[in-house]
Amino acid sequence: MAQCLSEADVRRIAELARLELSADEVELFSKQLTGILAHADALQQADTAGIAPTSHPLAATGVWRADEEVASLDRDVVVAAAPGASVHAGLFKVPKVL
Repeated sequence: MAQCLSEADVRRIAELARLELSADEVELFSKQLTGILAHADALQQADTAGIAPTSHPLAATGVWRADEEVASLDRDVVVAAAPGASVHAGLFKVPKVL
């Protein structure tokens, strides 16, 4: 089982994360982090021999379609229909985002 995190450990973690914790929070987080580490330790003890590694729990076969070349919009028509467009440059203006 994972060892209990001391208050000094929690304070050091909080310092690294640049968090200010009250004494009550240090006590609470010490218990919570110890529980999390105990759960992770229990997962490490699980026997996974004979189980193939996976990246996703569901089989992902046939989810991709084949690439097909299709005709796109005519650039001159699109630029001519856009407000504030420059047909010569092939560009059109959009509102500022920032």
